[in-house]
Amino acid sequence: MADAALPAARRSPLAHAADRLAAVGRDTGGALELAELPLLTQIDVRLDPQGAAADAVGLVLGLRLPVEPGTAVRAGNLTALWLGPDEWLVLGPPGSRQDLESRIRGAVGDEPVSVTDVSAQRTTLLVAGPRARDLLAHGCPLDLHPRAFPAGRCAQTTLARTQVVLVAPDEPGGGFRVLVRSSFAGHLTDWLLDAATEWRT
Repeated sequence: MADAALPAARRSPLAHAADRLAAVGRDTGGALELAELPLLTQIDVRLDPQGAAADAVGLVLGLRLPVEPGTAVRAGNLTALWLGPDEWLVLGPPGSRQDLESRIRGAVGDEPVSVTDVSAQRTTLLVAGPRARDLLAHGCPLDLHPRAFPAGRCAQTTLARTQVVLVAPDEPGGGFRVLVRSSFAGHLTDWLLDAATEWRT
């Protein structure tokens, strides 16, 4: 009997660019740091924010689903991003998809809810360093000053004419997370690498 084919190991969309991204920190003397945060778990959750399910999901995840537009809530290794009045994106560490889906589905019981794994849809880039806001400002229409886009904020916007979800640093000096569709990840990476040359030492 022929051996059953084993599923291929999942490869991140930017695995081929890891060395080029890492070189930015050296080339800019630490002014910028770029890296992929590969294979993060991403679960899209849709439910009534006023219903019992919202409280139940918040309880089981250990964080409250944000209800203010453009906000993010982080607790431990999980982050919930507000995407719409009844939609959130829950980010977790690689390999946590089954656990997260199971916990969310178990919490809501018979309440109407949509829980969809979208982990393969996007990858995540980390843009950090003292000049991170300057770099992003070259291609993003948002005001990224800390007063306008502080910790706890997220936005669906464009960067280098590419649709992204941008998440503000969790703390001063931290890095921005840029969630980009996998099919556009190469383009956005090339743009970031090119724009970063302005700060090359």
